[in-house]
Amino acid sequence: MNIINSTKTFIKYKGLLKQLISRDIKLKYRRSMLGYIWSILNPLMIMIVLTVVFSYMFKRDIKNFPLYYLCGQILFNFFSMCATMSIHSIVDSGALIKKIYVPKYIFVVSAVTTQLISEFCFSLGALLIVMLATHANFSFYNLLFFVPAVEVYIFSLGVGLFLAQANVFFRDIQYIWKVIITIWLYITPIFYPLTMLPPYLQKYVTRFNPMYMFIEQFRDLMYLNRMLNPTTMLKGFTIGIVALLIGMIFFKKNQDKFILYI
Repeated sequence: MNIINSTKTFIKYKGLLKQLISRDIKLKYRRSMLGYIWSILNPLMIMIVLTVVFSYMFKRDIKNFPLYYLCGQILFNFFSMCATMSIHSIVDSGALIKKIYVPKYIFVVSAVTTQLISEFCFSLGALLIVMLATHANFSFYNLLFFVPAVEVYIFSLGVGLFLAQANVFFRDIQYIWKVIITIWLYITPIFYPLTMLPPYLQKYVTRFNPMYMFIEQFRDLMYLNRMLNPTTMLKGFTIGIVALLIGMIFFKKNQDKFILYI
């Protein structure tokens, strides 16, 4: 019954969700001369810098370093931006929450969905440019790029719900998260090969770093042109759903107290 009621509520407020997403995208590029083009230029410029810095170092270990790096960067940036924007989503919407009733989770869903569009989808343009520029092979498997993206979306939504509710009560969460996401970035093989890590650390990364699992699936499709491993894909969706359930539990438990702290 709760699932049915929640679904009906979500459908009822889908118009508000669309308006929030449209607002966030417009605000992101407001007063920007290049607008949406920045979503393509930004990953390209970072990729060029890191290619110059690291391609010689890893040229024997990584074939087509620009594509290898960009596949990792796009997916990790997507997750990072989802979580970062979700942290502030409830606090920044405090004025609206105090005035009228709206399902509070909709602000987190809006933040994550906005990044799906502005951070991930637009960045695919940069990925296509790099694939063409480096004469990468194209295959039917490239069309399945959305599978790891959906996994990351679900995972980010769970993490976002947890961080958003925690930040209402403990504003230090936003600063702690900056440290965590920086450490997370460097223990995820994005601009270096997994084999560069000590064997014991490789084991922990492959087993306990969900972003590694998501990125490797994306690389399988876009970089190696091979089909996803069904077991890995199942694990990816399982991790995402578990994270979502945890986020929902904490969010639902504390959402009635938000109005006292925002």
